[in-house]
Amino acid sequence: MGYGAVRELRKVLAAGLFTACGFAATAEPVVIAALGDSLTQGYGLVEQDGFVPQLTRWLTAQGVEAKVINAGVSGDTTAGGAARVDWTLTPEIDAMIVALGGNDVLRGIDPSLTRANLETILQSASNAGVPVLLVGMQAPGNYGQDYKNAFDAIYPDLAGRYETVYAPNFFEGLSIPEDADAATKYMQADGIHPNAKGITLIVGNLGPAVLELVAAANLQE
Repeated sequence: MGYGAVRELRKVLAAGLFTACGFAATAEPVVIAALGDSLTQGYGLVEQDGFVPQLTRWLTAQGVEAKVINAGVSGDTTAGGAARVDWTLTPEIDAMIVALGGNDVLRGIDPSLTRANLETILQSASNAGVPVLLVGMQAPGNYGQDYKNAFDAIYPDLAGRYETVYAPNFFEGLSIPEDADAATKYMQADGIHPNAKGITLIVGNLGPAVLELVAAANLQE
């Protein structure tokens, strides 16, 4: 069965689970580790405005009892994530968000190394029986089209191979066609990290994929 078919089946099963049981019926909160870099860690923001606190509040508003653990390390690359994934996956972890790769691009790291590191992370999660939401990144064109093509292909390829939940782009929520200034309005002065309002938009866009991840975690029980 192809990745698309598997994902659609997962969505159907998740919808049935939520309809029959409801999010609030979960006996204990789903514990989600958010493995990432400064975007996950909340760089430049007061704590309550960061990605993890905002995602936690968003899930609560959807009726989901979840504990999201901030496993973001500012400046981290996929190599750093691969090095610490095993001790991130403690027995309490039910699911994991993987949002890494931005610093690999900033450093011009060979896409083959990024792919290998992400595969190490996903294999560790698979070995632990922990479902993953893989959040993609796209490379700019300044390293050349070959680099961009190789890097951009990593995330959908690995999502399909490991049958993860998949969100194509962490920043997709900031792409607002009717708001030409969105790219700058919702970013901090460095132009790299979203501000609090930007994180709100990002969380709202990624939220449905996180709900799918929660459903996958519940189906694992």
